[in-house]
Amino acid sequence: MSSRLVWPAKDPDEVLDYLLDWSAVPLENGETISESTWESDVSGITIGSSSIVDSSTIVWLSGGVAGTSYKLTNHIVTSEAREYDQSVTIRVKDL
Repeated sequence: MSSRLVWPAKDPDEVLDYLLDWSAVPLENGETISESTWESDVSGITIGSSSIVDSSTIVWLSGGVAGTSYKLTNHIVTSEAREYDQSVTIRVKDL
């Protein structure tokens, strides 16, 4: 997947979960997401726990520097060893 998504801005004090829908990925019949990892391009935002629910991945985010935009990349591995990346931008609101 190549397009970058944008999540709504968050306050630095919020601790929220965010969902990334992978249903557009052409998985084979019966193939599932088996691994999901997240990373940020800039330090300052805290990536908490993550999970996989059907064809979506969920990540918990906290912190962040007010006025800063972060590019988060989700890397998944499928049950058939296919690997995909998707980036999402989230901005932390100014105080």
